[in-house]
Amino acid sequence: MRDDRIDARKEATRLTEPVEEAAELARKLGLDPYPVNYWIVDHDEMNELIAYGGFQRRYPHWRWGMAYDRQQKQDQFGMGKAFEIVNNDNPSHAFLQESNSLADQKAVITHVEAHADFFANNEWFGLFGDGQGDERAALDAAAMLERHAEIVTGYVEDPEIDRDEVERFIDAVLCLEDTIDQHRAFARADQRRERDAPADLRERLDELGVSEDVRRQAFDEEWLDELAESERAAARLEEPHKDVLAYLREHGQQFDGESGKATEFDPWQKDVLDILRTESYYFAGQKMTKVMNEGWASFWESLMMSDENFAGTDEFVTYADHMARVLGSPGLNPYKLGKELWEYVENVTNRRAVADRLLRVEGITWRNFHDVVDFDEVADLLAPDPAIATVTPETLSDLDPADPRVDADTLERARAGEVDVERYPWKVLTTAGLAERHFSLCKPQNRGFLRRIRRSELERLARYMFDDAKYDTVAEALTDVDYGAGWRRMRELRESHNDVTFIDAFLSEEFVTENDYFTYEFSQATGDFRVASGDPDDVKKKLLLQFTNFGKPTVAVYDGNFDNRNELLLGHQYNGISLDVEQAKRVLERTYDLWGRPVNLMTIVKEYDEHELEIARRRNREPTPTEVGKRIRYDGTRFETHELEPDLEERIAANDIDYDTKPEDWLT
Repeated sequence: MRDDRIDARKEATRLTEPVEEAAELARKLGLDPYPVNYWIVDHDEMNELIAYGGFQRRYPHWRWGMAYDRQQKQDQFGMGKAFEIVNNDNPSHAFLQESNSLADQKAVITHVEAHADFFANNEWFGLFGDGQGDERAALDAAAMLERHAEIVTGYVEDPEIDRDEVERFIDAVLCLEDTIDQHRAFARADQRRERDAPADLRERLDELGVSEDVRRQAFDEEWLDELAESERAAARLEEPHKDVLAYLREHGQQFDGESGKATEFDPWQKDVLDILRTESYYFAGQKMTKVMNEGWASFWESLMMSDENFAGTDEFVTYADHMARVLGSPGLNPYKLGKELWEYVENVTNRRAVADRLLRVEGITWRNFHDVVDFDEVADLLAPDPAIATVTPETLSDLDPADPRVDADTLERARAGEVDVERYPWKVLTTAGLAERHFSLCKPQNRGFLRRIRRSELERLARYMFDDAKYDTVAEALTDVDYGAGWRRMRELRESHNDVTFIDAFLSEEFVTENDYFTYEFSQATGDFRVASGDPDDVKKKLLLQFTNFGKPTVAVYDGNFDNRNELLLGHQYNGISLDVEQAKRVLERTYDLWGRPVNLMTIVKEYDEHELEIARRRNREPTPTEVGKRIRYDGTRFETHELEPDLEERIAANDIDYDTKPEDWLT
């Protein structure tokens, strides 16, 4: 047996207890994760898994080698360390790097358990499996991706198929891998057939070899024009088709250089397109919930490792450094933003639960709340019961087995010396007990959160109090506080939201102000980046833009028979941010390979007058661009750029639903 495999076995033995205890603690905290299989891997294996998106086998393609090289260089030059990777599957599979310290391994394990809970319960992941519960249990992503790898490998090794042609076809599809309808449940492309674009009758007459004399006698030119227009109208899509890959799967063709015409896809091409589209839908849930998912995992990891002392005394400094590196990564950090948003949701929910009780105390109203409430007294009264807050072998006698906060069976075993309460005090508590033990408003960093509640929120709470419960004193009112409200609300939200809806709903003015968020943009006037705005609305719009459609331009099919010439018309749904036109042209070249006929892309570009731009620079202000609709056409050999018709420009222009966000407005 190789020495490194012996090391892996030793590491697996060392981690058996942390794995079992973390899974139990996660469930005690109210999580409901998929079962997780943990695998010990070395440094190179970890880099391979990261390159493959968390799976051990993928279809052959150069992209994986590029991803592996990038990850290897990132490690080599100290640009970030890979601690773990976990995939969305039932059971989930998590891979731990054997060279990690025990503190790092524990952090990874607690993080993974929270991810597995998110995978199992978030509805956006459920879209791929057509639901959750029993249907969701059938998910076996690892086996699916391995089947895909075998199929594509078979085509690559088939002597009748050019390997380079397979790779080029995959390249073309991958350029459009995010042009799917990620808000709909996954369905086979052939389950959503669209009407085939009709061929112009003139072309059919040419193909049949009808003579010019017969043609003039049998077919009136005006009638042919009217027929072409009616067929063009019939083929036009009433609504943009968002699943571009599905549309190309059903209507796309390949250009045959010998005949000079578009021909049907080969069977292997349809098969590969189906495979890549399926994988795009599978990975869509992860892309749509990156902030929520990483924030969720970081929140519960921090609670388990720090608040529940899952990190031992001798491991805590190492863990603190681990978490600081994760949360301190530069740029838009999904771990930090997500964790802070989940903490905000918890605090807001708990604050409302407390305020709801206080507003029922005689003499306290929403108008005088801040004047008559003694917030220090409230903080002291909210502090968890000492018997719950500090559980030790010596205090077990203080716990009542009949108390709903106490796990009676485990308490009995602990009193008999069968449970290590010194290391795992949470074992004798229920979810309700742990919720009180970790009530967020009692934490030092949140002591002022209740005080910051706005009168408008208090007024809303008072307005919708439908029961008549009243209290004579603050102390009496606070004995009825629901300590589990925050966690329960968090679990509800993790079921239904994605990043866009989550940010839209909970990134408030209070959150932006307290966490010092701001926007920055490239200035046309100064030629560099600068802080653009600290306005909460601007921050929200910018973040929504970053996460809508995975942060990529939204492109849909608008017509499969544009100008009645079987040309594809794509539309960039403009939201104030222009496309990189040169990059868009490269994508059109790839799209042509999947359509076999000319392709068009509608977009809106910003044009600047040089004179106005120079004046703006001198006055240190932003110039005002002119937004112009353009249609870029590619026929397989050359590009043409045309002015976009006003009715088409109107169809792709931004509106409020598109989170219209104009950087030049922020910079003025």
